[in-house]
Amino acid sequence: MIDLAVIPVAGRGTRLLPLTKSQPKEMLPVAGKPVVQYVVEELIRSGVHRMLFVTGAGKTAIENHFDIDNELIDNLRATGKEDLLAELAFERKDADYFYLRQRRQLGLGHAVLCAEPFVRGQRFVVALGDSIIGRGSESKIVQRMINLFEKNGDVKGVIAFEEVPHDEVFQYGIAQPGKNSTDFFELDDIVEKPSPEEAPSQLAVAARYVFSAEIFEYLRTTTPGKGGEIQLTDAIRRMIHDKKRFLGVHLSPSELRYDIGNFESYFTAFTEFALADPVYGASVKQHLKKLLER
Repeated sequence: MIDLAVIPVAGRGTRLLPLTKSQPKEMLPVAGKPVVQYVVEELIRSGVHRMLFVTGAGKTAIENHFDIDNELIDNLRATGKEDLLAELAFERKDADYFYLRQRRQLGLGHAVLCAEPFVRGQRFVVALGDSIIGRGSESKIVQRMINLFEKNGDVKGVIAFEEVPHDEVFQYGIAQPGKNSTDFFELDDIVEKPSPEEAPSQLAVAARYVFSAEIFEYLRTTTPGKGGEIQLTDAIRRMIHDKKRFLGVHLSPSELRYDIGNFESYFTAFTEFALADPVYGASVKQHLKKLLER
């Protein structure tokens, strides 16, 4: 059973300045929780219980968030606020947390490569710490990917994909899909940030992967690209060209991806999650209606 996830969280989040000047973008609130808590809870629901965060400078808030804060618990009890203890239930979920540093900003591929000494030959999930899949407990994408990986013994990786508008393909790794089945498709190729004219499809990588440890062999020998960064997509492409089998899965209609990478996507995610809140959603909706009617 695959129960290890590598969660890259070392990026500086410069497109969200000044919000991210002194706090990690993964800790930005989306309705009632920070982004990275949604990611971890999704992984736990999928049977993953070991979380390895690949961090960088200024990311200690993530470590603090997942620690058990006995002082805070005692304070809530002493001040008659025991009803708030339920909000800290995530601290006691069945998970172990580990942290290592990406000492230089050399791209997503390098961040994953940093995890090699910890992974030690195991199969593992990669879940980007700034992307939420679905709202609430809707997403089972990682569980589906793990099941698919384990049922296909010759597979070296499974990648989640979502369909994006044709004029946005240049922002993503884009699939060249091969033979389709009901649950997945063969991945014949993958291209990093192609132009709309060169894109083989509109299927974009959706921030979730499952890999065999063989990915590290290719990451170690992948030539840095633009900005000196090692691209994860380039290593995957080299594996595919070496006849290593990769599968792609589609996000279901309920598994929308919320990429907290810029202000437009952040505002959209916050609004949708706030409207879906079981306690405050109705009042937020009424307030928005009033604003729009003015």
